[in-house]
Amino acid sequence: MLHFPNAKINIGLFVTEKRTDGYHNLETIFYPVPRLKDALELLAAPQNEASSLRISGKTIEGDVYNNLVWKAFQLIQNKYPGKLSPVNIHLLKSIPMGAGLGGGSADAAFMLRLLNKFFELNIADATLAEYALELGSDCPFFIHNSPHFAQGRGEVLSPINLDLSNYDLQIICPKVHVNTGAAFGKISPKPASFSLKNLSDLPIEKWKDFVFNDFEKPIFEDYPILADIKQKLYQDGALYAAMSGSGSALYGIFEQGNTPSFETNELMEVF
Repeated sequence: MLHFPNAKINIGLFVTEKRTDGYHNLETIFYPVPRLKDALELLAAPQNEASSLRISGKTIEGDVYNNLVWKAFQLIQNKYPGKLSPVNIHLLKSIPMGAGLGGGSADAAFMLRLLNKFFELNIADATLAEYALELGSDCPFFIHNSPHFAQGRGEVLSPINLDLSNYDLQIICPKVHVNTGAAFGKISPKPASFSLKNLSDLPIEKWKDFVFNDFEKPIFEDYPILADIKQKLYQDGALYAAMSGSGSALYGIFEQGNTPSFETNELMEVF
């Protein structure tokens, strides 16, 4: 059985409050990007073999069994003892890691969905979302996988009427590793300057005047190339351009058919 975990972008990201548990409260919009995806395959293991996970495509550092896909498998195995037989899992990794595109969270959430279907567990989406939260703050979004306004750590989700299918989306992924913890340390939380719940009422041409990512200022100071890419997207005609999450991916939204060719090199990927 095969699923295709897709990426997401953040449209706006306001850091509104430092919590007593050490996390931060946020306000953002998660928007799915179906054309940028990994592949996740689940097969019954041969008789007398234990379950396994194999990862190919982009290299993921560290122990394969620390991957969120395996943690999702273990979570369902623990919650439904005796319901899962051994499986072979294959993850083909295409979504850039550490780019603010949610690839790891998508893989984990889609693994939950895949196990639910493969083993006919009949777990409701609301329950799957609760399980997904045990794996990561933005994992529940990928259970729904449609545009949502997010609050809290990103787990308090409300559907939003937002459709960008009549526009072209270009994503630029420079091979820059951003230290998210350090970036949070440079942000002074404050109330959101614009209610992202009302984004669909605002013409996209005006987004750049109201819709901001609070991570951009501190991260652009440390990585000026990211600011340069955003400026280039606007110079090339983007109606709106921003960094996704805490980066390092940036995206531009263009009128359909007007997406420019972005000069790339070995230090940058374009989607």
